[in-house]
This record gives sequence, structure tokens and C-alpha cells, in this order.
Amino acid sequence: MTAPDPIPVALVGFGYAGETFHAPLIAACPGLRLHTVVSSRPEQVRERWPQVRVVADLDEALADVGVELVVIAAPNAEHAPLARRALNAGRAVVVDKPFTLTLAEAKALAQLAETRGRLLSVFHNRRWDADFLTLQGLIEANRLGRIVRFESRFNRYRPQVRDRWREADTPGAGVWYDLGPHLIDQALALFGEPSGVTADLAILRPGGKACDYAHAVLRYPDKRVILHADMLSADPDPRFVVQGSRAAYVTRGLDPQEDQLKATGGAGGEGWGVDPRPGEIIDGASGEREPAMGVPGDYRRYYDGIAAALRGGGPNPVPPHEAVAVMTVLEAARLSAERGCEVRLDALPSAPGAA
Repeated sequence: MTAPDPIPVALVGFGYAGETFHAPLIAACPGLRLHTVVSSRPEQVRERWPQVRVVADLDEALADVGVELVVIAAPNAEHAPLARRALNAGRAVVVDKPFTLTLAEAKALAQLAETRGRLLSVFHNRRWDADFLTLQGLIEANRLGRIVRFESRFNRYRPQVRDRWREADTPGAGVWYDLGPHLIDQALALFGEPSGVTADLAILRPGGKACDYAHAVLRYPDKRVILHADMLSADPDPRFVVQGSRAAYVTRGLDPQEDQLKATGGAGGEGWGVDPRPGEIIDGASGEREPAMGVPGDYRRYYDGIAAALRGGGPNPVPPHEAVAVMTVLEAARLSAERGCEVRLDALPSAPGAA
């Protein structure tokens, strides 16, 4: 039986996310073909991907009826408008995180995709981090017992404010919109939605214009989940600290795939996704420590899942309702920081916004 032709993809945006993550991961997926890139820097695109068509705007990409999937990797504030245009043009859509800027926008896009009968997914790639996959396996095997406290951190040391949109005084900028979706999505994948959220979002660097410190506590009936990201950690805290009734799991350092993508410009090969610093399991009764048998990470699994879903061979790897759940916590944390109190998720507006 002949394999179906790869699905032509239009990538919108060739900044850090588009160039480092999406383009090489799309190219590494046998079921997809990087067909078009929408970018204001055509020379940079052609230097890396000479066979790809480069156009100046989304409308030009959508005019090509051969394009089946549109991947949005533009600045955060453009995610919802661009995704809406692509869905209305009858295309399947992948959106880089954050899904949108507001919960209302997220619900409206999810509703639009359902109405149009088109796939809509969000690139929550950190579900395929090596340390996270290892942790999932430990929890499923009950190695840690009942989880009572989960701490997840993305800490960096970048004391100088850089001249880029992610650090500007603009909607969707700052570490909570940049790293918060990763932290939230992993927590929800493990534990589901919390009852309430308490958060502190701040600007701590001199000259800072966007949030560079984010600390959120997600309240569950039987556990607490602590999510943290900042830009002033010269000595980063552990990546994960997971305390269970039987044992703890602790990891340091980040998944290697981002560095591998930056170093090689491609995905796969020897050592791909293998964590060079596997975490430890600490037995609660004896205090004995043992290395956790690490599971390799693999971001390629996301786009393999997208290709399979579009060809009817599998589920959407990150369906819209899961992306909306992430946006619910993201928005609850923002409101909590503004009000100085816990925000219950069931108190947030339930009606979708207009598409």
C-alpha cells in the first residue's frame, strides 16, 4: 500500500520559535512537508530551507490551495487573529503557546474550529520532555505514592533587559505568558484542573517592562502545585521537586532537546532527547537515593500526532479543550496577582468570546 503524500504546511513566523522548534520538527516528521514560510526575513529562511516557498503574509500563503496545515509561530498577540483567519479559510491550525492572550479568545477559537470542522491544536511540546515523561511513568507505577506537593520551575539568569517583544511593555509579553503555559500544561496533564490559583507576578529587574518573576500556587483538595519562573536565578533551583507519601523525585537542569535543536538545526540522531542528568528517587523511609531510569524525550511525537490526526489515524495530541484549560489557569493567575487573593476557577466567566 502506498503511503499518502506528506501534508503541506505553512509556517507563519520565523523568529526563535519558528526557526528553532517548528521548522526542524515539521521537517523531521515523515507525514508533513514544510511547504511555505511566512516571514519578513526571506533571506534568513532560504539560507536554512532553500526549497521552501517564502511569502510576506498569511493571505498569500492561504491563496495556495495545496496548504492543508497552518502553524502559527508569530508574536503572542497575533496568535488568535492569525489562527482565526486560517480556520475561516478552511485550514487545520497549530498554534504555538500561549494559545491566545485571553480565556475568551481561547474559547472562541475552540468553538470556531468545532464549527468549521477543522483540527486546532496548541504546541505544548514540554509534554515530551525527558524528565516529565520519566515522572509520568513513576506516578503511573505508584513509585512515589500519593503526591502531596509538586514543584516545577523554569529559572534563568538574564539580568539585562533585552530589546525584544518578549520583554517589552506589550500584551502577551513576560515570563508568565512565555513559560507559564509550559508549567501549567505539565501540571494539568498530571493532576487535572485545580480548584483555585494564587499568584504573584512582578517586575524585579531594573529597567524591566514585562513580568520577569512569576510564582503560582494551584490548590487541589489533596495536594499543592507550585509553579515558578524568573529571570534572576544565578543558581537555579531544582527543575522538579515531587513529594509523595512513599518517595520523592528531584531533577536539575532542563530537557536537552532545545539545546540540541539550536546546536544542530535538526531533530533526531544519536543521543536525541536523552537527559544527561537523570533525576533521583529518594525513599521516604530509608533516605536512600537511586537514579531514576530516564525516558528519552521526543518533541517529534507532537507533529507525528498532528499528521496522524489529519489523516484519521489518531487523536489530536493537544485538543482545544486542553489548551483552554491551560488558558483558564493562566488567566486565573493574572487575576489573582491583580487582586491579591486566590481566584477560584469556577468563578471565571464561562461564555466564549466572539470569533
